[in-house]
Amino acid sequence: MTPRMRKHLEEREQAQQALREGGGLKRIQKHHQAGKFTAWERVQMLFDPGTFVETGKFMEQRQGGLVQEGTAIPGEGVITGHGLVDGRMAYIYAQDFTVIGGSIGEMHALKACRAMDYALKCGVPMVALNDSGGARIQEGVPALDGVGQTFMRNTRASGVIPQISVIMGPCAGGAVYSPALTDFVFMVDRTSHMFITGPQVIKVTTGEEIDSEALGGAATHNEKSGVAHFFCDSEKDALAKVKTLLGYLPSNNASPPPWRDLGDDPARAEESLRDSVPEDRDEDYDVIPVLDAVLDRGSLFQVHQRYGRSVITGFGRLDGHVVAVVSSQPLAGSGFLDRDACDKAARFMRFADAFGIPLVTFVDTPGFLPSLEEERGGLARHAAKMFYAYAEATVPKVGVLLRKAHGTAPLALAGKSMGADVVLAWPTAEVSLISPEGASSILLHEDIVSAPDPIASRQEGVQRYAREEASPYRAAARGLVDDVIDPKHTRWHLISALRGLEGKREMRPPKKHGNLPA
Repeated sequence: MTPRMRKHLEEREQAQQALREGGGLKRIQKHHQAGKFTAWERVQMLFDPGTFVETGKFMEQRQGGLVQEGTAIPGEGVITGHGLVDGRMAYIYAQDFTVIGGSIGEMHALKACRAMDYALKCGVPMVALNDSGGARIQEGVPALDGVGQTFMRNTRASGVIPQISVIMGPCAGGAVYSPALTDFVFMVDRTSHMFITGPQVIKVTTGEEIDSEALGGAATHNEKSGVAHFFCDSEKDALAKVKTLLGYLPSNNASPPPWRDLGDDPARAEESLRDSVPEDRDEDYDVIPVLDAVLDRGSLFQVHQRYGRSVITGFGRLDGHVVAVVSSQPLAGSGFLDRDACDKAARFMRFADAFGIPLVTFVDTPGFLPSLEEERGGLARHAAKMFYAYAEATVPKVGVLLRKAHGTAPLALAGKSMGADVVLAWPTAEVSLISPEGASSILLHEDIVSAPDPIASRQEGVQRYAREEASPYRAAARGLVDDVIDPKHTRWHLISALRGLEGKREMRPPKKHGNLPA
């Protein structure tokens, strides 16, 4: 090796070491004290050992910016590259808060956008680790343009490759729109925050005093706004959940989801399902044990778990194949669907359809939530999103009616008129335009009020309507239910139905796109 080559290699090694140290050892130490890892540490935790390949590592800011001369911006404050996650390829950009607050400058954005471009070209998932104070004010318009470039790429990639955002620090101002445009958002409790305008701006403009956690913390966005889909206890927890999620997702919209044999017998019968639904239609119960008993053991992975709780959304497996599960949750608000539940279900259905993941739905709902607040909040348009999403979906759609299937709400979960391929019903199912209580009060009003014992007469009328008019066999006679099944064999019936629908093809009228309800 010549002296000149040795010198070049030494300079390269020094430059790479500077990149690993980011904003310096003091800032890294402060980062660690806050319970956070550095961008480089996060990247190493996510990817399989030795597989990560960094790109654009020596890119730097153009000359002439307003960043103080001599300020070091290693790697432009963002790490980009690709590697394997459980043996499957993914691209990433990870913002480095130790480097001038992870601010987004022109070249920072260019690095991130190039990673997004290659993810789209190669048809693999894109993961963004967000930890930034927002656009780099010193750079002005070029930084603003860079932020806009990321939004454009998020939009182009939507429905083509999975896009995942992990908020691991601040995400403020214009920077919040990129995560909101992606498919799934993870947030870490107490250390990640998202907001368009921060506490200080709000205090100046409205006089309201609020801290960052209440304004845009992980709990706020998982439980109230619905912006985030996963609540994580720590950064390790967040990255572990990202890996789990990727294990259910296809690499792109032209590839099948990854199959995994969990060793669960497709024909396994579950006796407990016969007693899982209370005989009293007004008694609430937790539907999670039902889902766990039907799906491959331990495969249910909930999405948006803390938001719109009267509906459960998540991924699972049946005979090793990935399915998208949407289920009523009677334990939350008796299963009534409110605005949040409708939005949650609609968005999840659209993601599943975009990536060819079959929809498996479980229905036990008395309908949409009757409430002045809900009506004034636009329940009709929120509900319309769910109808639109289910009708629009062309993937296999199989539904199970567990108990209450009252009114129009079940149409958006397992309605033959909305394109459901197979609808199964348990003997406990009630399929009716309105509840048996409501129907008997209207249809048998005169008989009830004139009876010697109106209360007993009313109860008899309710039971008769449920037995004769709302029976699942009555719905089956009209072709709205394909089979009334023994609950213990639900798993086998679902697997059989999906096997029969494996080659499903459905053509729609040519159009640019539909107009999704606002």
